[in-house]
Amino acid sequence: MTTPAVREAASPLSRLRAYGRSQRIVGVDIARGLAVLGMFGAHVGVITPFDWADSGSWSGVVSGRSAILFALLAGVSIAIISGGSKPFSGQDLFRARIRILVRGLALFLLGAILDALGTNVAVILTYYAVYFALALPFVRWRPWALFCLAGAVAIAMPFAVYAARDSYDFSHPNLAMDLLLTGYYPAALWISFVLVGIGVGRLDLRAVSVRVWMLVAGAALAVGGYGLGAAASGAPDSGGVWAALATTKPHSGSQFEVIGSTGVGLGVLALCLLAPRVVRWILFPVAAVGSMALTAYSAQIVAIAALRIPVPGTTDNTAWVWFVIAALIACSLWLIFVGKGPLERALTWMSLSVAAVVSPEDRPRPSP
Repeated sequence: MTTPAVREAASPLSRLRAYGRSQRIVGVDIARGLAVLGMFGAHVGVITPFDWADSGSWSGVVSGRSAILFALLAGVSIAIISGGSKPFSGQDLFRARIRILVRGLALFLLGAILDALGTNVAVILTYYAVYFALALPFVRWRPWALFCLAGAVAIAMPFAVYAARDSYDFSHPNLAMDLLLTGYYPAALWISFVLVGIGVGRLDLRAVSVRVWMLVAGAALAVGGYGLGAAASGAPDSGGVWAALATTKPHSGSQFEVIGSTGVGLGVLALCLLAPRVVRWILFPVAAVGSMALTAYSAQIVAIAALRIPVPGTTDNTAWVWFVIAALIACSLWLIFVGKGPLERALTWMSLSVAAVVSPEDRPRPSP
């Protein structure tokens, strides 16, 4: 039986030499790093509604979209764990599903701990656990089927979320309802981003044509979603569900926001994958943050609680700037001198260990 282990380069120099060899992984890390740094801003920054015509509002692009990019990249990670462009089958697929499930359970516990710190941050990790569980039946689906299902969820589920929130008694919270429908990142709707990410992770991300296709598709979805949403929001207010969903506001859960933000996420990922080697080296600190996104995200919540930083920010973006600088420096040094992030290392070890116990390699292979 193979002993779970995480093999890394033996020295800082060899780690630096290895950086950037896999454009696919580095591009994903850069995108994930941007998502984490953007979430820092959404938490401790002073964010105004985004408006192309007002450069002073451009920081507002991180609101909602950073978390959505984070969720989309969770889908990419699920695809990579389960075989990438050549999805596993048989016992390998069974082990991959166990690893995904264990990761989800660990994230739920970590999210609960971070929630208990009492910050005003809507911690996404507990919702992540539900995304991982909901994604398990779809890890063998073809990309086109995943994209179609994600589109159906994006169109239909906002109505269910609206109806649930409209009738929900928030004075008597229900954990299952919160995680699935009424919470800040409702899994029944946000699974659409994860499904898109799994579909993307099933493509050959080494192919330039795939990256260009992603960029074009992302631009089309962003323009279509936000353009139609802007038109709908300008219509007469008739009240009810139609008025509530005729918006592109972050975390509104409207079809327009879901489609437009999915497009932004695809576009950002495509640009990160298309970045030439020199740009990837310039963005090494961002990729370092992305390589240990869970550690950086969790450390941010702990720092907010320990320093009693107001969420959201109340005066300016100084706290955001310092959080970004600290993350870029700390994660870069850790990646160079240690390697995998501490929480990422623990999560990988835990998931591999459980998978090895539940499904040793010498057992008969179960059907997929």
